[in-house]
Amino acid sequence: MKFEKKPMVNWYDPRQLAFTGVKTLLSSVFGNFADRREMLAALDQDVQLYDYSTKEEFWFDFISDLGDGFNPTYTLAELLARESLTVRGKSLKRGDVLVMGGDEVYPTPEIIEYTNRLRGPYQAAFPKNEEDDNRPDVFAIPGNHDWYDGLTNFLRLFTQKRSLGNWRTQQSRSYFALKLPHNYWLIAIDVQLNADIDYPQICYFREIAKTHFTEASKVILCISEPSWVYKSFDDKNESFDRLQFFIDKVLFGKGEKDYETKNQSLQIKAILTGDLHHYARYETLPEEKPSCQLITAGGGGAFMHPTHTLNPEIESLGGQTSQLKKVFPSKEASVKLSFLNLLFPYFSLTMLFFFGIYHVFTSWILQTDSEAGKSLMERLASVDLFDGGLGEVLQAVWSGISHHPGALFLNLLLLIGLVLFTDTKSGKKNLNYIAGIFHAVLHLINFYFLLWLFSYINLNLLAWPVDSAKQILLFIGEMVLAGGIISGVLFGLYLTISVVLVKNHITEASSSYRWEGYKNFLRIAVTAEGLTIYPIGVKRVVSDWKNTGTDENPRFEGGPINYDLIEDPITIHHETTR
Repeated sequence: MKFEKKPMVNWYDPRQLAFTGVKTLLSSVFGNFADRREMLAALDQDVQLYDYSTKEEFWFDFISDLGDGFNPTYTLAELLARESLTVRGKSLKRGDVLVMGGDEVYPTPEIIEYTNRLRGPYQAAFPKNEEDDNRPDVFAIPGNHDWYDGLTNFLRLFTQKRSLGNWRTQQSRSYFALKLPHNYWLIAIDVQLNADIDYPQICYFREIAKTHFTEASKVILCISEPSWVYKSFDDKNESFDRLQFFIDKVLFGKGEKDYETKNQSLQIKAILTGDLHHYARYETLPEEKPSCQLITAGGGGAFMHPTHTLNPEIESLGGQTSQLKKVFPSKEASVKLSFLNLLFPYFSLTMLFFFGIYHVFTSWILQTDSEAGKSLMERLASVDLFDGGLGEVLQAVWSGISHHPGALFLNLLLLIGLVLFTDTKSGKKNLNYIAGIFHAVLHLINFYFLLWLFSYINLNLLAWPVDSAKQILLFIGEMVLAGGIISGVLFGLYLTISVVLVKNHITEASSSYRWEGYKNFLRIAVTAEGLTIYPIGVKRVVSDWKNTGTDENPRFEGGPINYDLIEDPITIHHETTR
């Protein structure tokens, strides 16, 4: 399959921000009027489950948040494709099933993006082989990025019995249930764009819980967001309540007379998710109930999220308390990487030029008229700010703004936009607005200081006429470069302080530098002894991939992939959890 190797998505490219925003708006509107899940259920009336329970030993892989830059996506695909991985002297066989836990592609789910960022790399890593009698299956639940086109291309790829490399798709809906050996079940749900679970999906899982669950059933639940973490950040987050509703009302059947009694002994052994692009494992404290592993494994290819912002202890499902057991990267490494935001102008050149051009355009409006025969730049050039001229500068600026509503509008747009950018769902909540206001005001101070400085240099020290071509070109260059760089530094400084000290803006402060490292996935074994989870971590992905195949059938080789267990295997015995 011919495809283009893509770099990591630049989330601070203004064009990308606008395009993603439009897609988000359209998908939300679409989801309100035409839910694809309901249409699929109408076309597929059967309650299908996928039975792997005849195997004495069953392996499956779980990966989430993939389909971004080629280097991390292909590195992980290459590991998943290998027949086995050896860690600490133990051989772990490739999963009989690959489960993708959401956000299979970035930034938006156009077919070209699926081809370049997901299908192409996975086909190259594990080419389709029709003669292979042991081809593994692949199942996927959608994340919010998969929903940005109303799920159209996700359904084309995963629900039409197509191939993803040598993995075979099997599902007919965006959610599914796998019957595993030794009374285990893998239940994977689709929560759309943070919306309620649709009624046909509830009916699907109720039928499975009522008809197929027994008193010995044990559940591995897959969802597309770590609602327990989001609840710890924001007590108004509703995803936690939706998950609790699903567990109580659908799986345990509370209030359902025909299967409530039978399912009282049901055990949820683990909940697997992504959406946060790191590895983090919480474990519920074993009070009256057996403990449950709450694992975020969103390391399939997207930029790395910090881990130092995670709370060491949180409230989790059923009112139990959960303790943070392991993170990858370590909290120390997470803090160090967060300081890369100080290099924001380097990582986000398009944002730098956006700030610079914005300042140029604001200056142009302020220069369109003159007062008492002098333009604003000429008035500013005659004042030495550092020799008692602050008052005159402020007076000239105020006079310029009051005579140019367009400039006032752009100033307010910048100010309000940066304040509204403030993350108030985590950290100090609404108190974060104080930092947001301070951040926005600094950008305005920066603009007007540079306007004075370049006016003073160009018109006073260089003595170039304000309307001369060379002065105009010099001013544009000064404002774009210096204005853009300083605004970028201010923005990066704000993100650094936010994520390191205030512990908010975790996505905005990690998508900025787009770190490719610290990737992960889970390899899981279901045996007669119990459930064993092997978290595989890759600290640095390979970046020197060379195509040793053809354009139509590429095959890439590069440096060795250094992988290891993130922590000791998590063993969950049938009776109790460790």
